[in-house]
Amino acid sequence: MKALILNGSPRPQGVVVQALRTAADTLRQAGADIEWIDVYRTEFRPCTGCMQCRATNVCPLPRDAAHAVGERIRQAGLLVVGTPTYWGGMSARLKMLFERLVPVFMGESALGLPQPRQKGKRALVIAACTTPWPFNILARQSRGAVRSVREILGTGGMKVRTCEIPGTRKMNGKLPEKEARRITAHTRRIVRKIE
Repeated sequence: MKALILNGSPRPQGVVVQALRTAADTLRQAGADIEWIDVYRTEFRPCTGCMQCRATNVCPLPRDAAHAVGERIRQAGLLVVGTPTYWGGMSARLKMLFERLVPVFMGESALGLPQPRQKGKRALVIAACTTPWPFNILARQSRGAVRSVREILGTGGMKVRTCEIPGTRKMNGKLPEKEARRITAHTRRIVRKIE
């Protein structure tokens, strides 16, 4: 199994990265071939909204890291996405990347209806926020980040599992063992579905 991990966090030692490492360790134990991409370290231009990718299935901007990430997503059977929650959504850099990846996730029928391009693949979305439980749900914080990433991956035809990590401010920069166990369990469930 080929797995791609997209780290949408700018903090190299933060809770999101620790959560993604937990998922990566679980995948390695299952024999997965893993590739890790730090979105904040990749160089790519923002989407211009030209809509040419809808007709050509390829972003017309000059080749950059977004094109390479798109190719990796096409090759992977499992996508793991981690993001902090910023203003109730995913990180800006991750959103900017997903905007460039529209032709990877969806095409259009002659009637203009979306057609999934990653159908049958699996995904795990991990979102962390400083807002403690249950206020992260009531204020739509981590839930908003999960919803926005799930919308993109679901439109692409992926079957998505999610894991929200609330209250990171009080974690002192360390992923609690309880959260690590939850991530491990989610990852194992996905692996069983793929095998």
